[in-house]
Amino acid sequence: MQRILLKLSGEALAGDKKTGFDEETVKGVALQVKQLVDKGIEVGIVTGGGNFWRGRSSENIDRTKADQIGMLATVMNCIYVSEIFRSVGMKTAVLTPFECGSFTKLFSKDRANKYFEKGMVVFFASGTGHPYFSTDTGVVLRAVEVEAEVILLAKSIDGVYDSDPKTNPDAKKYDEVTIDEVIAKNLQVVDMTASILARDNKMPMWVFGLNEENSIVNAVNGKFTGTKVTV
Repeated sequence: MQRILLKLSGEALAGDKKTGFDEETVKGVALQVKQLVDKGIEVGIVTGGGNFWRGRSSENIDRTKADQIGMLATVMNCIYVSEIFRSVGMKTAVLTPFECGSFTKLFSKDRANKYFEKGMVVFFASGTGHPYFSTDTGVVLRAVEVEAEVILLAKSIDGVYDSDPKTNPDAKKYDEVTIDEVIAKNLQVVDMTASILARDNKMPMWVFGLNEENSIVNAVNGKFTGTKVTV
């Protein structure tokens, strides 16, 4: 495996705190990613913003403005996480689809590839840069653009289930499921727009629990216990 795109949910980054950051959780992710980078694997990162902002639950804020706040939440997450990555010895860059002054660099495929060639971990912040598109769509879009081999979805849940395991103790976990099944059964691995984009561009997704020990390294090394979404 040469190039992967890792999606970190905002909730997973918050750990048990449920909001903000849990530094030990983020440092644990960084140390795992460093193992991959040291082996020559190119790693892109997308973070969610749910540890700071769930704007779509508000009835008092215009949807476009709420989505813009959510995009900025992911910029904060990427800057923070990238600094933790640097603290354990990696080089990083944060790319956004719109100008953020000196905070980030403007995204282009050529720029991302240049950073990958230098052994840097590349963070893709702000989703697609447009309202009405989720971070899910952003991660699939960036994975397709930079020609990643697989999307690793590190979540607070350990795979894909046929119903919500938090409310249904008899929920069945899938070891493998096709993207067509995900769409037909509305399994909500990612949202529907992202699911269709992944299907149309044949982009596989592996879903697993971030909080399991060495889950990122294990996924890449073939010791995978989550759910593979195939295309």
